[in-house]
Amino acid sequence: MPRAGAGPEVKAVEAAIGHVFAAPALLAQALTHDSFINKVSERTQGGYERLEFLGDRVLGLVIAELLFAEHPDLKEGLLARRFAELVRRGACEEVAEAWSLAASIRVAPQDKGGQSPLTASVKADVCEAVIGAVFLDGGYDAARRVVEQAWRPLLTAPPAATPDAKSALQEWTQGKAIAMPVYEVTARGGSDHLPHFTVSVSIAGHEPEYGRGASKRDAQQEAARQFLLRQAIWKEPA
Repeated sequence: MPRAGAGPEVKAVEAAIGHVFAAPALLAQALTHDSFINKVSERTQGGYERLEFLGDRVLGLVIAELLFAEHPDLKEGLLARRFAELVRRGACEEVAEAWSLAASIRVAPQDKGGQSPLTASVKADVCEAVIGAVFLDGGYDAARRVVEQAWRPLLTAPPAATPDAKSALQEWTQGKAIAMPVYEVTARGGSDHLPHFTVSVSIAGHEPEYGRGASKRDAQQEAARQFLLRQAIWKEPA
């Protein structure tokens, strides 16, 4: 019997991730951009963003569990650095490319002369939304299998020679035995299709620093980078 909601986009992603949905509508939602809902679809279940919120947390837990189990000798600081490498936007973008998500994400037809909402950041976010959908459909074990299979090449790759700015800032605070950095979105502008964010990073005893980016992650990285530059402890990657 055909599964309701299991269209070609859903089936293509199911084949890529290795999970067949009992509730295909969950995956369809994960593959739906708000522009599609606003301009094409009359359905009101929403787009990928709520599932991205969930998937981000599920991804973090799976990666933390895998690192903890596979690297029993790594200290907390090195685990944190490796974790940050594996859950960063770039890693999600790589997995989104491996899954060929761009071909399955539903967006509104591009206006003449307009920019496509299907940015690298959106593809990374949809990757996390797919993980959230798998979690709701099949539970933690199903999500863990999908993540482990997709992230295995990244897990076995050598660590980056230079940590990202957020990881470097976290290690700096740990080395000084002070509270962890606190990030806060202070402004959001742009359109729903092409937003931009301003984020502050606060550390006890220091003036806050600010960063801007096309996603909250990018803005957080830039805020951390600016803080480290102010402290003269950040070396730009080659």
